[in-house]
Amino acid sequence: MAKATKPAVEKVKKEETTVEFFASLAVVLVTGLFIITFIVQAFEIPSSSMEDTLLIGDHVFVNREIFSPPSKWLPLIPYRNPRDGDIVVFLSPAEPGLYVVKRIMGVPGDRIHLKDGAVYRNGQQLTEPYVLHNGTFNPYRDNFPEVPPLDASVTPEWHLLMGSHIQNGELVVPPDSYFAMGDNRDVSYDSRYWGFIPRENIIGRPLFIYWSFETPPNQYQKRSFSDRIGFVAHMVIHFFDETRWKRTGRIIR
Repeated sequence: MAKATKPAVEKVKKEETTVEFFASLAVVLVTGLFIITFIVQAFEIPSSSMEDTLLIGDHVFVNREIFSPPSKWLPLIPYRNPRDGDIVVFLSPAEPGLYVVKRIMGVPGDRIHLKDGAVYRNGQQLTEPYVLHNGTFNPYRDNFPEVPPLDASVTPEWHLLMGSHIQNGELVVPPDSYFAMGDNRDVSYDSRYWGFIPRENIIGRPLFIYWSFETPPNQYQKRSFSDRIGFVAHMVIHFFDETRWKRTGRIIR
């Protein structure tokens, strides 16, 4: 006589309650808010001063933690000071409230000078394959700081202060300060014109481009509501044909 088999028992997954759903959602939202507030932050590149490394309309995620003071609560995060060659986002010393991105060319103690557009740090000429030059010559800009700061773009504060930091024809970076320039060297409004970046002004280091969109050079200067809404509408309409897809996910170096 055949042995009777027990009917298969179907295992039914317990349905998530409304309270559990909202609890899970709250965890996701709080985690996301923590990350975008304290660890990474989204920024848009507004100007051409870092071309071709970064283009106008590149949207980047910035690591806010790497340059923060070390914390005993997050011991695994590799905190450090900015280094020569780092690309950093910082609050402009010349225009309060404006976020700027440049490349660190001098850290505290470094001696900096330019000769015919070439950068020398601590007596050594730098090899900079990322730099763009437009072929024009500007005595102050290209032979900094040898030529007196008579350029109209130099801020009055830097005009008065710069001389106190020059030794033997070189600019010496003081403690807790950094000297930075843009990769698009001949159009960059940078430390040659407004001076050092205070350590506390540095926000973080860009990690990668998460989206890039064809954007007019002067878009960031348009403040009116109608201009902003108009450009948002333009982005929606031209999202697919004006997005620079090949730049998405590009690591920033």
